[in-house]
Amino acid sequence: MDYQKITEEVCAVAREAGAYLKNEQQKLREEQIVQKHSHDYVSYVDKESERLIVSRLKEILPDAGFITEEGTASRQDEPISWVIDPLDGTTNYIHGYHSYAVCIGLRDSKEALLGVVYDVCLNECYYAWKGGGAWLNGKEIHTNPHHDITQALLGIELPYDADGYRPTGLHLISHFYGLCGGIRMNGSAALAICNVASGRFDGWLEKGLGLWDHTAASVVLLEAGGTITRFDGHPDYLDYGDIIVSNGTIHQALVDEISIISQS
Repeated sequence: MDYQKITEEVCAVAREAGAYLKNEQQKLREEQIVQKHSHDYVSYVDKESERLIVSRLKEILPDAGFITEEGTASRQDEPISWVIDPLDGTTNYIHGYHSYAVCIGLRDSKEALLGVVYDVCLNECYYAWKGGGAWLNGKEIHTNPHHDITQALLGIELPYDADGYRPTGLHLISHFYGLCGGIRMNGSAALAICNVASGRFDGWLEKGLGLWDHTAASVVLLEAGGTITRFDGHPDYLDYGDIIVSNGTIHQALVDEISIISQS
């Protein structure tokens, strides 16, 4: 299978979906927004974007299954599946805040094979395929080689499950605030991971992610030289939602902090 060629085709699909999102943003009305869970929103825009993406991907690989956030399509026993988030960063999107992204990954039962993450606001398309390096708008990217946590810029998200995550979030912010170079919250898991891949962030972590949140971006991160694990440091992250990503050199420091919380 020619993953490079497929990736190039997927980039075009992501850009098409991104153009749709951008066009619809000014038309979206508050009454068209539905709250799936507490502070977790969806609208017709997410669903139509997903239908568009699924339709285009079926033309590229007719026999592949689908793992989709909005349930437009599904998988049965296909050996490979597309993993789609049609709008990562919905809360940002409905508030007119940057950034939000289209995320499309391809995986088999053991690993992610290719990924495309398109930042609509910045017109930045991150893409990678297994063994092919990581790219941003045609330029190869790599993680930042920072070794010193005191110089690191970290992304620490606060997910929707406030009651469940509050002890972890407060501990991480309390520990790293003043210790690292800075802390940011992004509002898009995929773009935060890609920020690590491109060297803008040095590390990032979040709990309770869906597969569509991290699959595509994880390929970009790994091909850029980064590290991704579960919260316990185990490298088998693909089917899990508690994720730590880093430039590799500060990874253990992040795993250690999560370990301290787990033991308390």
